[in-house]
Amino acid sequence: MAEQLTIEERLTNVEEDLAAMKRSFTIHKDDNKSWIEAIAGTFKDDPDFDAIVELGRRFRQSAQ
Repeated sequence: MAEQLTIEERLTNVEEDLAAMKRSFTIHKDDNKSWIEAIAGTFKDDPDFDAIVELGRRFRQSAQ
């Protein structure tokens, strides 16, 4: 059976996980770019993304 953690131990684990997530999602604030500017172009020349865009276009056209 799994070890029972106290609420304080569970909260500590959540806080540590949250801090790690924040570090992994940090965008360089020095360049003053918005999140959209920071990711713009990341899918350039990606055939999978191109296929997704095409499928989305076809779906929107079929729903008209």
